[in-house]
Amino acid sequence: MNIKLATSFIVIAALLLPIAGYTADTVTASPKAFAKDSVITTKVKAELAGEKLSSLLHIKVKTDDQGVVTLTGTVKTQDAADKAVSIAQAVTGVTSVENKIKIVAGK
Repeated sequence: MNIKLATSFIVIAALLLPIAGYTADTVTASPKAFAKDSVITTKVKAELAGEKLSSLLHIKVKTDDQGVVTLTGTVKTQDAADKAVSIAQAVTGVTSVENKIKIVAGK
């Protein structure tokens, strides 16, 4: 009987451990900052989509809580990458742009 009881407690503890770990996570960004970041990201994506260069559609956009936009993905030419950076820099609220776009000529 003691072995069954001990085994039950161990199984229950193992199942509750991820829940306890998840509750320990704290949210560092306020909802207001998150909304501002998502607005900037959406504006940059909209501007990129508005361009007639199809390679700009393969660019991913992320914005941190300081207004720093990070561009990743692939394009065919350096001109397309430069165009994406200039578009992102022109969006209101962007403080700087990190260009992590890769140029793949055969794409």
